Amino acid sequence: MNPSLLPEFLPSHHNLWAVAASVLIAMLASYVALDLARRVRQSDGRLHAIWWVAGSLTLGTGIWSMHFVGMLGFSLPIDLGFTVGATLASWIAAVGASGIALWVASQGRYGPLRLVLASVAMGAGICAMHYIGMAALDMAPGIVWHAPTVALSAAIAIGASAASLLIFKHLGDAAPERRVPLQLLAALVMGLAICGMHYTGMAAAAFPAGSVCLSTDALQGTGLTTVVGLATSILLLGTLFTSTLEARLQVVAQRLAHSLQEANTELTRANHELHQRAFTDALTGLPNRVLFEDRLRHALLRMGRANLLKVEERIAVLFVDLDGFKPINDSFGHAAGDHILRATADRLVRLVKESDTVARVGGDEFLILLEGVRDDAECAQAANKVLRALSEPFSIMGKQLQIACSIGIVLHPDQGEPDKLVSNADAAMYAAKRAGGGNYAMFESSMGADASQQLELQSDLRQALVLKQFELYYQPKIDGRSTRTSGVEALVRWNHPQRGLIAPVHFIGLAERFGLIVRLGDWIIDEACRQIAQWQSQGMTMSVAVNLSVMQLREADFADRVGQALARHGVPASLLLCEITESLAMEDFRATERTIAGLARIGVFLSIDDFGTGYSSLSHLRQLPARQVKIDRSFVQDLETQEDARAVVDAVIRLAHALGLGVVAEGVETQAQRDLLLAMGCDELQGFFYAKPMDASALLDWFGTRKIGDAGGLGAAAGQRLAPALPRA
Repeated sequence: MNPSLLPEFLPSHHNLWAVAASVLIAMLASYVALDLARRVRQSDGRLHAIWWVAGSLTLGTGIWSMHFVGMLGFSLPIDLGFTVGATLASWIAAVGASGIALWVASQGRYGPLRLVLASVAMGAGICAMHYIGMAALDMAPGIVWHAPTVALSAAIAIGASAASLLIFKHLGDAAPERRVPLQLLAALVMGLAICGMHYTGMAAAAFPAGSVCLSTDALQGTGLTTVVGLATSILLLGTLFTSTLEARLQVVAQRLAHSLQEANTELTRANHELHQRAFTDALTGLPNRVLFEDRLRHALLRMGRANLLKVEERIAVLFVDLDGFKPINDSFGHAAGDHILRATADRLVRLVKESDTVARVGGDEFLILLEGVRDDAECAQAANKVLRALSEPFSIMGKQLQIACSIGIVLHPDQGEPDKLVSNADAAMYAAKRAGGGNYAMFESSMGADASQQLELQSDLRQALVLKQFELYYQPKIDGRSTRTSGVEALVRWNHPQRGLIAPVHFIGLAERFGLIVRLGDWIIDEACRQIAQWQSQGMTMSVAVNLSVMQLREADFADRVGQALARHGVPASLLLCEITESLAMEDFRATERTIAGLARIGVFLSIDDFGTGYSSLSHLRQLPARQVKIDRSFVQDLETQEDARAVVDAVIRLAHALGLGVVAEGVETQAQRDLLLAMGCDELQGFFYAKPMDASALLDWFGTRKIGDAGGLGAAAGQRLAPALPRA
């Protein structure tokens, strides 16, 4: 074609400052777009919609501002202006394209098809913005477009849109510390792509020579460029600031929410642990007494409602106490004892229905609540199952160990009042234990009387410790060779305000069961030391024997407390003798050995009480620092009539003397018993034949009735001070 025939076009020019401003606005708009995309994605509900609308308006305004500033920086040799309607329409197209971008970005995960469709839609919106904005130049003749360049600008718009969506997608997965650098780099790429599309589209436009702009009286001027650029920048920066502030506040809120959630989790866990501690046994995981009584109360209510509907229904409470548990626990250690308790709990749980309850209420005591029981026979059947299950061997440290149990049964409403079911079952269990153990006993009304009396005594016993209602009685021990008083045994009595003087057989066991024996035992030792000191002040030296309980021997600081009592009253340790039963010394040997060793270190003597009634280990007996053994009264009572009793007593005396131990015989009531014991070489005798237990003042009177020779054990000082009261031989 002849070049002279080509149409002539007006030369165009771009203001570099305006171009630079448009590029910066495009980059800022891209950075804000990336931030808004994350905000929209992380929000939900009403906040999601607000951010989407506000983000679309802001981002659309930013992109449109880049286009409009670039248009205002474009110049021809003629005056230019932009019509308001077309300019507003181009802004609306920019906002629409931004809305599509943010909506797709908020979806988080989108596949290739959605990416393509969204990119085309966004590209079309950007092209619409650009070419509608170009149409705001009302030119005559019209703008001449270069179609390939227009197509290239459209391709750039679609490609930039696809790149933006991919950046939106992957930037959300970036680590927080890498997000800002990546976002800056992405904003640079997106800004250049958007500007590339704009200026490619501008390059596609040609203005024929002689063209006139018919909209010169509309939007125009460098001042407008500045205003639009500044206003858009302020809008974008303000939006970015708001987004950043909201993000920070959201992070703070999330941290607070996380902290509150952690605190709530910890509180829930703490409440659960408190609930577990309050209502379950820590060792076995079974319900404890509190939870058992609550379930018992609900069971009684359910039974009451069922019986109102003429449904015959009963409940039963079984009180299970392990026989022979203590020797195993003491011999093999607490770990073995704990293993047996857990295994016992498992066996009991397997025996009952899910609606029944098994609880651990004491060291080796368990309660079973059976609902829907028909009669006594069903209770007996359940008890026999328990007896058989617990008679099976327990595997401990490679050994097969066996225990038994005693069971007390109460059936309601046939037996016992609702509020006394547990105590009645307890009374029945003790009846089974007194019968030899390894069996069960059904509750009877006579047991209930005993249980009520025990409950009353328990309450009174606690008050007696506070009100000091106890008193020590003393029974003399007579030297077999010299017939002089060699010492006394202290026996506690309870001066009950209503019941009168109560012997220890009626309350010592109760004190042990309810954890009062240690306090009572401490008082007995302190009172014995006080009385020894008082006698010493009167010139009378007298040793006193006191009986110890297993509970006292298990106290780690028991020997220290005895030493403190001796020091408090200024009493020599040699005047205090501690008596423990043979069964206690052997069964609880480890605890006994430690405690008695502590007593020996402070100089307190030891005596083995009731010797011959339990099972003995001579090797253990040799290791104990005992000074004497005490023959049980059951052998002494049969001396006159039973040959085997005489043989046993004679053997015990010989064995004790061979071990270097003295021998005391208790329960001597006749002269024949005395003569037989003396003939066998018994060292000391004690019993009603000589004197009954008496209080301290009566003991002094008793000394006064004896010959001075019989009181030789009182010592020289005693003889001098008490000479006026004691007749000489």
